[in-house]
Amino acid sequence: MKKIYVLDTNVLLHDPTAIFAFDDNDVIIPIVVIEEIDSQKKRQDSIGRNAREVSRYLDKLRDEGRLYEGVNLKRGGSLKVELNHQVVDLLPLGLDKTKPDNRILSTAMGLNEDKDIEKPVILVTKDINMRVKSDALGIEAEDYETNKVDIEELYSGLSTLQIDPKLIDQFYTENELKLEQDFYPNEFVLLEDNVGGSQSALCRYDDKEGVIKPLIFQKPESWGIRPRNKEQQCAFDLLLNDKIKVITLVGKAGTGKTLLALAAGLEKVVEEKNFNRLLVTRPIVPMGNDLGYLPGNKEEKLRPWMQPIFDNMEFLVGGQREGEASDIIQDLQDMNLIEMEALTYIRGRSIPQQFIIVDEAQNLTPHEVKTIITRVGEGTKIILTGDPYQIDNPYLDSNSNGLTYLVERFKNEEIAGHITLNKGERSQLAELAASLL
Repeated sequence: MKKIYVLDTNVLLHDPTAIFAFDDNDVIIPIVVIEEIDSQKKRQDSIGRNAREVSRYLDKLRDEGRLYEGVNLKRGGSLKVELNHQVVDLLPLGLDKTKPDNRILSTAMGLNEDKDIEKPVILVTKDINMRVKSDALGIEAEDYETNKVDIEELYSGLSTLQIDPKLIDQFYTENELKLEQDFYPNEFVLLEDNVGGSQSALCRYDDKEGVIKPLIFQKPESWGIRPRNKEQQCAFDLLLNDKIKVITLVGKAGTGKTLLALAAGLEKVVEEKNFNRLLVTRPIVPMGNDLGYLPGNKEEKLRPWMQPIFDNMEFLVGGQREGEASDIIQDLQDMNLIEMEALTYIRGRSIPQQFIIVDEAQNLTPHEVKTIITRVGEGTKIILTGDPYQIDNPYLDSNSNGLTYLVERFKNEEIAGHITLNKGERSQLAELAASLL
């Protein structure tokens, strides 16, 4: 049965293409949502860009007919900007009738109570409290589910396989092994002795040849950093492999995901010169995505939010080069070998021949991740790191963020690799804090 979906503003600002995501059902955009979209269009961050994109989509749909009457969508549904059905007088006491959220609720209420409408009416919102209020008012409500990934089933990048020890011997002798099991491209496989012995082998699946092979870098080291566990060794094998263009590193605080990526980036840019520049960036979520209101030049505005990156960089540089670490980093920046930038400022650029690290990528939407990846130029390698359980964006969660979305969508691609880092390597206290707090 076809349904009517009433979209909250935050859904469209999260994903401007949500207009087209409801198959052959009817999509309703209350007029107050258009007002809220319009109020965000001048922002210079992702919210502003998404607001402008929504406006462009709606303007294009005007070619199909009058939006207040409803226009047909390609997948069989329709879209309508709803001017009527606001029944604010029916809102219970305690709800401010002038508040946009409550006017959106009143539109859903009006549609739900219209006896001429036989289709179920569902409010779609990223706002938990809106869903709670909707439920209290007797209106069905749901989260925006498009692009959601089940975090409990998220691809880890490493499988453990217990096999006959003779096959492990064969692997070491021939440097490859054909197995009946199916693996994803560049998936890591830990072979273990199935008769209780201690023999094992850490391998990587070569999708082109259909066999597992030894890791390319058996004893990796970059800028004094060596892997401390098998997951870190897998991460280095991806980071140092120039054939892998997209890498996702997922793990809680202290697992080394950012430090490993930075060490590999310095190795590839400064030492091997395989890339022109190391570009490190983060989304500026806690600061409202906009640095413009802060005092100082761009670097001074950026410094507090990028401080964890500077700390890691100083640790790496201080152990490898003589002199004050901060001065060496400044020299590398002056030579255009290192650039640290807010994500807000790199969108829209075409970025060729660079080693890009996007830290805290769990705070990005799937739409934002798509925008970033599609800007990657020829010869560029991009690494996204983050912890899906530590999200600052109020409209994202561990299942709906751009990092987990990218892991799931790219796991079948030969140019992509992923590893989940499970073991903390900072200190016992840091490990306990990450696990318990």
